[in-house]
Amino acid sequence: MADERPPDLWTIDDVAAHLGIKPSSARGALSRMGVRAHGFRAHPESHRAQALYDPEQVKAAHAARPGKGHRSDLGKETA
Repeated sequence: MADERPPDLWTIDDVAAHLGIKPSSARGALSRMGVRAHGFRAHPESHRAQALYDPEQVKAAHAARPGKGHRSDLGKETA
């Protein structure tokens, strides 16, 4: 069966490959980065809803993540 996805959108598998993680982990990573699905389509085999993501939004959110060893607690004011 042919892939009917718009060529400019990524599936969760594409996102996971870009991030270098498993698809099951990619969903959580996208949520933490604030990236929401751009749209949905029926999966070609199961016909279940499959989220599609804007690759530019994924790339920008991934680039904006703090680096390894970042201490987010050091920049916060304590009351």
